[in-house]
Amino acid sequence: MKRLSQYFFRGLFTFLPLVMTVYVLYLLVTWMESLAMRVIRPVVGDFYLPGQGIVLGVLVILGLGFLLSRPITSKLLSWVELPFTNLPVVKSVYSSLKNFADFFAPHQQDAQQVVVLRKPGHELAIVGLITRQNTLDLPKGLANDDQVAVYLPMGYMIGGYTVFVPRSWVTPIEMSVEEAMRSSIVAWMASNGSTTASDR
Repeated sequence: MKRLSQYFFRGLFTFLPLVMTVYVLYLLVTWMESLAMRVIRPVVGDFYLPGQGIVLGVLVILGLGFLLSRPITSKLLSWVELPFTNLPVVKSVYSSLKNFADFFAPHQQDAQQVVVLRKPGHELAIVGLITRQNTLDLPKGLANDDQVAVYLPMGYMIGGYTVFVPRSWVTPIEMSVEEAMRSSIVAWMASNGSTTASDR
């Protein structure tokens, strides 16, 4: 009976992420298609090709990205963000989501690096992400030419700690930011090729 329950839960936890991923993608595609129909139908009438919603969504995102890369649009966006960055409760939610999204933004990927943090004389090793290679522009007390900022993600939740440590305490490892975050969220229990790099 114990072995049957092990088989059951192993199958369930293998099958569940696949189903949830497909379901979320289905909801996203369905929503984009329905939205596209509302926008396009007044122009094209009954003409419809499957996938128009996805194409429209991609074009809108590309257009938005292009506009945001212009200095004038960035300034306008900062004005639009004013209510979200000043209202007490909204500010906390919006700032947290925006910072988390900015963490994975392409323009910041070059500054990020997956590292193993080890304090000299200690065997304990912690995997983290360098989020700041230079701390000189930080407030007095944190500014230090020889220190880096390392984000230590916590398992099973979006959260963690940022520590400022000497550069000599960290050792880069061959792993992408996405792989490190994914492995940290599941407490490094995933047994695939993406988690073995930290063991080298």
